[in-house]
Amino acid sequence: MEKPRAEWLIVGLGNPGPEYAETRHNIGWRVVCALAERYGGHWHRGKGPWMEALLSIAGHPVLTLLPLTYMNRSGEAVRGAQQLTAIPTDHIVIVLDELNFPLGRIHLKASGSAGGHNGMASVIECLGTGDIPRLRCGIGRNFPRGQMTEYVLSPFAPEEIAERDAMVRRAVSALEYLVQYGLQKAMSTINAGTVPMEGTQEPFQRA
Repeated sequence: MEKPRAEWLIVGLGNPGPEYAETRHNIGWRVVCALAERYGGHWHRGKGPWMEALLSIAGHPVLTLLPLTYMNRSGEAVRGAQQLTAIPTDHIVIVLDELNFPLGRIHLKASGSAGGHNGMASVIECLGTGDIPRLRCGIGRNFPRGQMTEYVLSPFAPEEIAERDAMVRRAVSALEYLVQYGLQKAMSTINAGTVPMEGTQEPFQRA
């Protein structure tokens, strides 16, 4: 096992390939890519089925990860990276889409079940615990009964793009806050909608 080289592992859930890049199910990827871009991260292939970029956020080394497995096997990549880095599970943050929240709302949770999310279920199974922080990003439930799969694998509607992009910015600011201040303070602040957006002292407002 290698000596830890990062304090945090932040994982964006999604499906690989350009055909999935704009879908609702890939909002986790989008958030983590935006975080890496903000800090000048350079993506390269990891020692397993994932892409990784090492960042420094307020002096804290953070390894960002994009699994190259499909969604329902995301845990294989997370487990492989965790075994290499020895980052404890309470410092592994999963960023994922959440059907039960309206578009724009984000929520940080320290532990729990998968809530019906196949990617989170795979992570819990592979790591052997539900005590894994996760940042849930709302994508809404605007679909007819029985069409959930089609909905999450569809792109955002044109009228949703501005709110999607605002949510990504909020999520990036939330992850920055989490790295700097720790999980307990971050949950209280993020879930109350009072994390300042980057470059301003004004808090974002929860949808």
